[in-house]
Amino acid sequence: MAEIVPVVSETLEAQIRDLLPSQRGFGEDLQASNVITPIIDLTAAAEGSTVPLYQAQAIAFGSQTAFDVTNTNTTLANSPGFYRVFGCVTNVLGGAGSLRPAFEMTDGLSVKKVWGMQGGVASGSQQSFYTYDFVVFLATGISLTANSPSTGSVFVGSIRQVADVNGTVVNPVGFTPQ
Repeated sequence: MAEIVPVVSETLEAQIRDLLPSQRGFGEDLQASNVITPIIDLTAAAEGSTVPLYQAQAIAFGSQTAFDVTNTNTTLANSPGFYRVFGCVTNVLGGAGSLRPAFEMTDGLSVKKVWGMQGGVASGSQQSFYTYDFVVFLATGISLTANSPSTGSVFVGSIRQVADVNGTVVNPVGFTPQ
C-alpha cells in the first residue's frame, strides 16, 4: 500500500526554490513516497537552457570570427561573455630564449598569459604545431589577445561567443531550438 510522508528539510526546500523559481511560495511541504515513480529530468529547462552543449558551441558560418595572426598582437574579443576559441598554432623555434606565441588576457594595466607554447632549444631550429580548443570568460574591461611575437609563430583559428556575461546561451546563427 502506498504511503506518503512529509519531508522536513530546509536544505532540500532551499534547493527546490533555487532550481525551480516558479515554485517559490507554493506552500506545500516536500513529500516522500514508498512507491516507485518514474523521473523526468527537467534540469536543463529549469536552468533556462534546453540546448545541449555540443549544439550551443557548434561552429556556424554566421557565428564565427576567423583569425590568422603572425608577428603581431591581435585583440580577438573585448566584450563581456563566454567565448570558445579553437584552431592551431605553429612556431619555429631557434635558439634558447626564443619568443613564444600565447593567448593573453588584459585589463589594460596588466597581462596574464592563459595559453602558450613552450619554446627555445639550445641550438638550431625546431618547429612545433599544437591545436587548441578552450572557453574563456571575459568580464567587463577584459580583452583576449593572440600574441604572435615573431614571423615564425602563426595562429590560425576561430572565436565564437557561446554565452553572454550572465551565462545565457548564444545559439549559432540560424539555429532556433524547437
